[in-house]
Amino acid sequence: MKHYEENLEEMILRDYLALDRTKLANERTLLSYIRAFIYFIVSGVGFIELTDNPVYTYIGIALASVSPVFLAVGVYRFLKLKKALKKLDIK
Repeated sequence: MKHYEENLEEMILRDYLALDRTKLANERTLLSYIRAFIYFIVSGVGFIELTDNPVYTYIGIALASVSPVFLAVGVYRFLKLKKALKKLDIK
């Protein structure tokens, strides 16, 4: 990122396209975190509801309780990179 900040006046089309690709990759990564969140929450609920074994119930509770961490990390990383990219966007 420092390279872009130092050479902001000298940016060419390739550099602008690289920024656009980075923005799209950032959005795609956020969607991956959301998908992981959904998988973990659904798996946890499935383990809790589909069996009477207490071991599986604990596994389900663990999966369901870990799932919000994926969402929080994904949103945090998305916003952090979006803020850094917004500084460089001069369109």
